Amino acid sequence: MHETTLLLIEVGALLLAMSLLGRLAIRIGLSPIPFYLLLGLAFGNGGFLPFDASEEFFATGAEIGVILLLALLGLEYTAEELVIGLKSSRRAGILDALMNALPGAAIALLLGWGPIAAVALAGVTWVSSSGVVAKLLRDLGRLSNRETPSVLAVLVMEDLAMAFYLPVLSALVVGASLLQGAIGVAIAVTIVIVILFLALRHGHVISRFFPAEHAEPLLLGVLGLVMLVAGLAAEVSVSAAVGAFLVGIALSGRVAANASAVLTPLRDLFAAIFFVFFGLATDSAEILSMLLPAAGLAALTILTKLVSGAYAARRAGVGTLGQWRAGLVLAPRGEFSIVIAGLAVGAGIEPALAPLATGYVLITILAGSFLARLPDAEWFRAAVRRRSKRLAAAKP
Repeated sequence: MHETTLLLIEVGALLLAMSLLGRLAIRIGLSPIPFYLLLGLAFGNGGFLPFDASEEFFATGAEIGVILLLALLGLEYTAEELVIGLKSSRRAGILDALMNALPGAAIALLLGWGPIAAVALAGVTWVSSSGVVAKLLRDLGRLSNRETPSVLAVLVMEDLAMAFYLPVLSALVVGASLLQGAIGVAIAVTIVIVILFLALRHGHVISRFFPAEHAEPLLLGVLGLVMLVAGLAAEVSVSAAVGAFLVGIALSGRVAANASAVLTPLRDLFAAIFFVFFGLATDSAEILSMLLPAAGLAALTILTKLVSGAYAARRAGVGTLGQWRAGLVLAPRGEFSIVIAGLAVGAGIEPALAPLATGYVLITILAGSFLARLPDAEWFRAAVRRRSKRLAAAKP
């Protein structure tokens, strides 16, 4: 069979299966993310019917999916709101880094993997998945909730921190000199500052380049700018997601509102492809060998992320239920964790880091997708109200 023909058959079959699973998820009231992941596992490496011809297509689609998720999330907020959120969440960001990076570093050292592997695993456990969290917030209808700005502030601080972390890790794994690592960090930070400055000072000027009333040129123009900036950001070791997010916040007014409307269908398609590809690229046999330590690490860092996320929401004046929502929705790890593990393993640091990171990410995404819905359950709300009343009664 011709390769293109096989590609069409595989992509078509997976899209139809995704549609059916999406309808099932809606009917039973769950996020479709875990279903997409399991679908990818079923047809990926180690699955019962591996799909090879469509792997490159889904890999590219997955990258576009993460970029669009963050770009449209950025369109929901202005640059001023972002800066205010970052200023108010400095302490929460530091607590988030310490509480979630240290467990990964400690596990690596306990396993005897060495200090460089510890730095890598610290990054794996530290950063929440911007793509998964963004989709959860949208699927659960929480984009306008009071706790959402604090959640986004934590995500953006983590993604911006990657501008420092990734060049340092790259220098460590290849044995580069301190000077080379410092140059990489300086370039990355400069790019982030320039993009953020343009968004704050000249966002209204950027918006004028796009015709808000004409859907087709608006779609092509905004999509082109988002992908261009994301690609340039990734080229200088800044997260492509950060670049896409900053482009989103740089646009304002009718341009932002109409761009969000025309890009939403594309975002839905490629975001779903991202989660299926993650499953396709995972070898289920390798995961089994590291499943127990991955599960233990996931349980510990879901708890630490709950604490740091709730702290960020509490500092923003959010109530108890909103604090639970903020902490639980941040549980999933994803794209950054896989990139970090791949960077370390590719340099020959510790081969077992790859299956551990993969199992860990899958567990946190699956568990996090379900845990994020707990605060919406009536029994959970009732329990929070009872606890709040007990605490209020105990106060003098």
